Order: sequence, then structure tokens, then C-alpha cells
Amino acid sequence: MNQSAQRYLWTAVPSWLVSMVVHILLLLLLAVFSLPNDVKDTFRQLTLGGGDEQTEEIEDITIDDIDIESEMELTTETLSMEVLDEDFSEPVALSITPEAETPSVDVNLVDFAEKTAPKNDLLATVGSISGNAISGRGSKMRRELVKASGGSKGSEAAVGRALEWLSKHQLPDGGWSFDHRAGKCNGRCPNPGNLSTARNAATAMALLPFLGAGHTHHEGKYKSLVHRGLYFLLAHMKTANKGGLATGSFEERGGSMYSHGLCAIVLCEAYAMTEDKELAPAAQLALNYIIYAQDPVGGGWRYRARMPGDTSVVGWQLMALKSGYMAHLMVPTPTIVGVDKFLNSVQSPYGGAYGYTRPAAAGKGGATTAVGLLCRMYLGWKRDHPGIERGVEILDNAGPSKGNMYFNYYATQVMRHAEGPEWERWNQRIRDPLIAAQSRKGHSDGSWMMRGDHGSDRGGRLYCTSMATMILEVYYRHMPIYQKEAAEDDFPL
Repeated sequence: MNQSAQRYLWTAVPSWLVSMVVHILLLLLLAVFSLPNDVKDTFRQLTLGGGDEQTEEIEDITIDDIDIESEMELTTETLSMEVLDEDFSEPVALSITPEAETPSVDVNLVDFAEKTAPKNDLLATVGSISGNAISGRGSKMRRELVKASGGSKGSEAAVGRALEWLSKHQLPDGGWSFDHRAGKCNGRCPNPGNLSTARNAATAMALLPFLGAGHTHHEGKYKSLVHRGLYFLLAHMKTANKGGLATGSFEERGGSMYSHGLCAIVLCEAYAMTEDKELAPAAQLALNYIIYAQDPVGGGWRYRARMPGDTSVVGWQLMALKSGYMAHLMVPTPTIVGVDKFLNSVQSPYGGAYGYTRPAAAGKGGATTAVGLLCRMYLGWKRDHPGIERGVEILDNAGPSKGNMYFNYYATQVMRHAEGPEWERWNQRIRDPLIAAQSRKGHSDGSWMMRGDHGSDRGGRLYCTSMATMILEVYYRHMPIYQKEAAEDDFPL
């Protein structure tokens, strides 16, 4: 267009229209400068949109990148924390920036569920933040589920004793250690673990049974304890920018991605149960690290980020993603598709058994089979799927282990979700023997110690107590996947 044509078009525009456009722009600018900060942020997101601008906003944040390879060779540096003297009788707002000075990251927390989550039975079951999957943890529903699902007064009493033992072994900084002899214990309980560097993992494993029984930092007998435990985890999150994605890692020496998966589950469950907005950014950052750390080829996870996966580590990461989805946090479809790809690579024909890094021999009843089956249930395989039917048969024939709590933890969840006569048989074989195995003497009263589990020597009495407690919470910790009412509420995908 030549200059004369441009001048013609400009002069053809009515003066009142030019004046109106100028005044509208001035009003918008004045509004932005006078609005509160939270409204400004919303306005900025609406006007800038997605894409490159959002990425640039994250990349401008000064974050020290983490070299995971070197971190695994060095002793993890933890932040010094003073003992909290405040009275936490009332709920206290948590912050992801206590004394750790964690960089603030803008995480757009909207309802991602219908846009990003894969359409399968997991999502229909898990539902919204109101928590169909965790609604059994409330006191009234909990009593009903214990009675209806095979629990007993004895199992609930055992859970209560276990929580009391765990509470006595919280350390002054708010965390726990697998070497439980520090703090108030003073070495009075035998069988400490030898994985003393994995403080994040120990803290997460101690907190999970409290959350499973309905105790949060907002309510319950142990709300002060839960608050200080969450504070410990938030102070030890390592934030970094990974390929334009803001992430928060809990990896540590001796714990690796195991530690991270456990901590991510804790943050997501605590957020889903309380809707505490102070927890939301940290929970999303933890999920983002799982998304980043996934093996881009095979779809799994292992000890360090982007390594070819193994079924054991995959199980914990998928449970974290499931908990995150339950809390309406971002769970991208490609990540879930990758999990399905990994499981296909380690399954036996028809998906009835699962190996560690390669397919398992059909008929084996190992822990990886239980992990794989639970993952398949969460990814949408129905109860009458040939793989689920065969896997449940394998676990039923094997029965609970006398010493392997890791196997029992995953297998008990599979059988609980499967329901039917297989669950009734399994429950009869695990509930009362597990209650009887609980220590009832001295300072170790309420704890467990089993031999024969690959994690019992490293995690010791704290590890065994956490796993045993969560097994006895199976009646209400998560609602059964295949219940009709659970599958129809909230997100009928």
C-alpha cells in the first residue's frame, strides 16, 4: 500500500473513533497500575496468553540448576532449621518460602483435569478436589468403611498405636530419620535403619500414615506434628528450571527418585485434603519434576532423572501423579501415555505379571507384579480385563508375605480394589497376623519390624511401621476404584 493510500485511510477514520480508542487504552493502563497484585497477575495471564511469554516469565527467575549426577555423589546439604516454639493448636498457614528462601514460581493453578488428564477410569474414580478417592479418611466415613470392608476394632487400635509411636520419633527439626534413635527415643527402640542420609524419604514415609488416617496440618490430634513435617519438606525442596519447566526436587543421597516420589505424594495428598493454597505451588513443582525426570524413550523412572525405568520406582511416581490429579494439579497426557508404554515393556503376556526392568515369567507373584497391577488399575484397566483377572489370581495363590512389607503394601491395595472373594481371603490372611506382629513392649510399643524385605534393613523399624500402618488403613485410605458411585461422581469421562 502506497503512502497516499495510507493517508487516505487514516483521514477516513472518524475522529470520534480515534478518540474512543485512545481513551480505552488509557483507562486500561490506569486500571492495571491501580489493581491489587493478584488481579494484576490474572490480567497479565489473560492478556499475555500462553506460549512463549509464559516460558520467558519462568526463565527470568534466578534459580540455581541442580546437577543431579554430582548431587548423588555428595552428601546432601540440608538447611539448618531452628526448633519451632510456636503453639500450633490452631491451623497455621504454610509457606513454601520459610527460611529456605526458595524462589517464588508462578504456577497457573486452574482446573487442568478435563483438558490434560487422560480419559480413563482412574480419573473418573479420583474425581475432584473434594476427594472421592480420599473421602473415606473422614471420621464418619472411616468408621463405616472399616465395618463394611473388613477392618476391625483391633486394626484401628493398631493404627492408633502406630501413629503414637511415629509421633514420638519426630525429630526437633520437624522431620524423621530411618535411624530413629535420635530425639526422644535416645536409642530405646532396636532395629534402626542404616539409610540416615535419606531424611526426605523418612519424613514422607512417617507423614503418609497420618494423612491416611485423616490427620492434616489443619485438623486432627496430630495437626502440629503434620505441620512441622510439611514445613521440613518444603524447606528441603530444591527448585530448578529444567528445560523451561519450573521444578522442585526432593532427590537426596540414598533416596534418589524414591525420595522424590514419596514426598510428592505427601504434598499432593495434603493439598487435596485441605485445599491449602500455600501448598499448591510446591505440589505442582514436585509433579513437574516427575514430568521432567521421565525417561523420554521408555516412559519409566529409575534412580536418577531420565534413566531407563524400573517398575518399583515407576509405582511411586504414578501414585504421586494420581494424587496430583486428584488435587486438580497439572498431569499431562503424554506423561501418562509414557507410563503405559513402560508397563507394556515389562509385562508378561496379557499383563498378568510384571518384571523389574524386563517381562516377568508368567505365574510369578513378586512385588513388581503387585506394583504393575495397581498401576494398570489406576490407568483404566477394568476388573474383568484378562490381565487384572490373571494378576489377582496370581496374588491370591501366593498369599501375603510374612516378611516382605513392600509386596504386602502393593498387593493389599490390588486385592482391596478387586474386592470379591479374593479380597475376603486376602484380608483374613493379612489383617490379624499383622496386628499380632505389632510390638507391644516398652518404647517400641506400636511399631513393627519384619525381616525378608529388601527395604527393612535400610529403612529399619520406621520403614516397617509406616508400611504396616498403611496396610491396615487400606479400608479407607483410598476408595475402591471399581465402585459404581466412585466412578460416576464429578468427572464422568
